[in-house]
Amino acid sequence: MYDLAALEAALAGTIFAGKLHFSPLTGSTNTDTLEAARAGAPHGSVFFADAQSAGRGRGDHRWLSDTGQGLYVSVLLRLPLPAARVHLLPLAAGLAAAEAIGAASDLAADLRWPNDLLIGERKAGGILVESKLEADRLVFAVAGIGINVHQRGFASDLATPATSLDLAAGRAVSREALLVALLESLEREAHALLQPTAGSTLPMRVAAASTWVRGRQVKVHGPQACAGVTAGLDEHGFMLVDTTQGRVTVRTGGMRAAKAG
Repeated sequence: MYDLAALEAALAGTIFAGKLHFSPLTGSTNTDTLEAARAGAPHGSVFFADAQSAGRGRGDHRWLSDTGQGLYVSVLLRLPLPAARVHLLPLAAGLAAAEAIGAASDLAADLRWPNDLLIGERKAGGILVESKLEADRLVFAVAGIGINVHQRGFASDLATPATSLDLAAGRAVSREALLVALLESLEREAHALLQPTAGSTLPMRVAAASTWVRGRQVKVHGPQACAGVTAGLDEHGFMLVDTTQGRVTVRTGGMRAAKAG
């Protein structure tokens, strides 16, 4: 269980102070946050749980959320963003999560566009951003982040082999320290998104933090399924993939490693 008083004290002075909502067990923190958003919950509201019975990843994939084993948290963001910038939110959340993992565990997290957190070649976390738009503006966004912390074993049939922070670090990593670091980083990234230069600087920062953005042999799944070599992010943060038929700008979907040749 979390020490809620210690968390509140650590987050004093942030946009999250007094807005923490903890559940020992819930269906999905993203679902909880979406419902709260529709009911008028304020910017910076945080919903987190010790376990989820229906944790969701991107593409309706199930996110395994066993009791006390990972960080399962969703944050409500009400930012004055134009609709054209909303797709940058998963990238900003990814940077925040990678920074938090480094701060809490001293591990270097890799970003696999658009929403995966990896330690080496193994998946340690994921991001699911769900948003509501109105009149070409963002009404609210829910940034859901799941990170494997204490797990010791994983299913053998996962699309990407998994790991946890404990396994990768060789020691117990504090979920409380990870949560505080994540929220602090997310507040900074949310502020940075509002700057006039965010549209150009964020893709560059993601590229600098990711080994997947350039020179990786990948298979893209989703509406723009293709195979090729990653060739960087464009000025909008979309993935460029060089295929045998030419360069593809991937705007939605995900990717996995593919063998060369």
